[in-house]
Amino acid sequence: MSGAPNRLDPQLAARVRWNPDGLVPAVVQDAASGAVLMLGWMDSDALADTLTTGRATFFSRSRQRRWVKGDTSGNRQWVRQVRLDCDGDTVLVQVDADGPACHTGARTCFDADVLPAVQVPAHERPPTGTGP
Repeated sequence: MSGAPNRLDPQLAARVRWNPDGLVPAVVQDAASGAVLMLGWMDSDALADTLTTGRATFFSRSRQRRWVKGDTSGNRQWVRQVRLDCDGDTVLVQVDADGPACHTGARTCFDADVLPAVQVPAHERPPTGTGP
């Protein structure tokens, strides 16, 4: 990615399932409310920076460089906890956010476009543990 030496702990780096571009998706969640704020991408150095600086750091696929959330906008994300999912192919970053997460100014990147999805009423769902 950046050509800089990899600063992520090798044992942790081996647990992450990086995509062919050397990136892993990072879901950012508000630590207090549980709201999903955004999805970003991390290379190994962005993950290392996130873990060691306490600031959510990502890799911009369009600009091909790392960026720290809030350095330009002031809408910083302060890391509370970072988790790797069971497959090792997604990172969950729980944050305290100073302002909106979305570049549009919305609190979350998922506010604007609700897709029409069928909702099965609870009384029509099979009992827990009996589904496929």
